[in-house]
Amino acid sequence: MTDSSEPRFVDTTLEYFTPPADGSKPWININADLTTGVRASNWKYTTHNVKVENLRGRAEATLDKNGFQFFHHPAKHTSFANDEEILREYYPESTELLKQLTGASRVVLFDHTVRHRRPDVIDTPQTRQPVPAVHVDQTNESAVVRVRRHLPPDDVEGLLQRRFQIINLWRPIHHAAYDWPLALCDCDSIDRSRDLVPTTLKYPDHDGETYSVVWNESHRWKYVRGLSPEEGVLIKCYDSIQDGSVAVLTAHTAFEDPTTPPDAKKRESIELRALVFYD
Repeated sequence: MTDSSEPRFVDTTLEYFTPPADGSKPWININADLTTGVRASNWKYTTHNVKVENLRGRAEATLDKNGFQFFHHPAKHTSFANDEEILREYYPESTELLKQLTGASRVVLFDHTVRHRRPDVIDTPQTRQPVPAVHVDQTNESAVVRVRRHLPPDDVEGLLQRRFQIINLWRPIHHAAYDWPLALCDCDSIDRSRDLVPTTLKYPDHDGETYSVVWNESHRWKYVRGLSPEEGVLIKCYDSIQDGSVAVLTAHTAFEDPTTPPDAKKRESIELRALVFYD
């Protein structure tokens, strides 16, 4: 049953991609300028009004149908105090959780980000903030690069012949995420040939690639209001099966929820990024 006290939909705005006027390939820096607090890029965001459906009490979304999947599974590790503890304690239990939820035979965690929303703090590698922009973390090309970067060379070609995915495991930490929660877009409402634009993501020492997302009024947005630290969501960023039988990915973004309680604590969260392989 649904909770009658929960709103079914919320009205908000999301930030979408507008292509560079000169037709060049878009790019954006991973880090903000330490003086201005702005991430340099050659394109702009545009703001669009949307409705976001609240799935609280109706957790029917799945990775293969929608591109995302909510779960309830308390973590044993709860401090998230530093990277060393996260790697030692949270990575192993999350690897097993991903296997359990997906049926995968092999999971390789290759990255994580802890985020604390602090409006007066510039976004840096040490002070990551929620990302209020619609995006997909990986492209087809960057997904393959990830396999080659993070797996032993002798394993790569065999793994690339089988189904693999890149999935983020996202959860709130310390308190429920009423403040600037995560919205996810149903994969079958995304026109991948029209809406997704490969965008160079510039790191200090190399270039990556993500998808920026163009506005489409057909997009269907979902979230679960007030996700607790005992809950979370799997976010599919890539799937090597692209024949239309399963969701390939989901776009996602942080957003300002107008139903956020005035005394809600500012959002704190962690996302793990995983290469997920199947026999």
